[in-house]
Amino acid sequence: MRFALSTSQQNTTWERLLPVWRELDDIDVFESGWVFDHFYPIFSDPTGPCLEGWMVMAALAQATKRVRVGNLVTGMVYRHPTILANMAATLDITSGGRLELGLGAAWNEEEIDAYGLELGTLTQRFDRFEEGLQIITGMLTQETTTFSGRYFTVTEARCNPKPVQQPHPPICIGGSGERRTIPIAARYAQHINLGVPDTETFKHKRDVLAQRCADIGRDPAEITRSVLFQYRDEGMDPQQVAEWIAPYDGIGCDLAIITLPSHDPKWLAPLADALRPLG
Repeated sequence: MRFALSTSQQNTTWERLLPVWRELDDIDVFESGWVFDHFYPIFSDPTGPCLEGWMVMAALAQATKRVRVGNLVTGMVYRHPTILANMAATLDITSGGRLELGLGAAWNEEEIDAYGLELGTLTQRFDRFEEGLQIITGMLTQETTTFSGRYFTVTEARCNPKPVQQPHPPICIGGSGERRTIPIAARYAQHINLGVPDTETFKHKRDVLAQRCADIGRDPAEITRSVLFQYRDEGMDPQQVAEWIAPYDGIGCDLAIITLPSHDPKWLAPLADALRPLG
């Protein structure tokens, strides 16, 4: 099993976030670090501070040398896919090929309504998401991309220069819905972040993913499977966190992404020591 950290940039400051990432970059137990794509804090007071995900990710990539950087996950509704493809290519270049391209259909009605965007029904948002994925993968791999859909139309659209990682940065799709998310991940993703509460649910979702891959002739081993562990209880020590994660080792969870209880670099070294035997 491999390990990563999630450091949501809400209710904090750049001055507090930066030391965490610099410490993260020095600890090889953690292969990647993740922020999120929201403009308002979630599951807390929405009026609090929240740094924009792609801008902070670009800044963190420049402040680090080794650790991979990702956004868990970018909401397709927030940016046109042609723009997002160019952002991804540029960040992959400026980070030296360290981008993890997290993508999702989006869900936060509060900020979407406030910003004058349109979320739509569940069907509409996933239809739009799949159209966006086709455009992004096309622009990152082809000289020009032409696409005509219900939500997006592009004509000989270019993304030049291309990203460092070929054919494109690994696409991480977040979610575990069996009707749309997992089949879309089977077709487009190199990584799926499954939001699951227990090992039995994880095993079921793992098997659904394997079947959807088989349906289209794809090897499921090509897709990293991760779980986000919300380590938000400051009373839980690092060894308890390792014991919480351990049952997922050996059942197909390739990557454990751990959310720290606070933006404080003191948590990282003890957590790495506790996780190392599982790696």
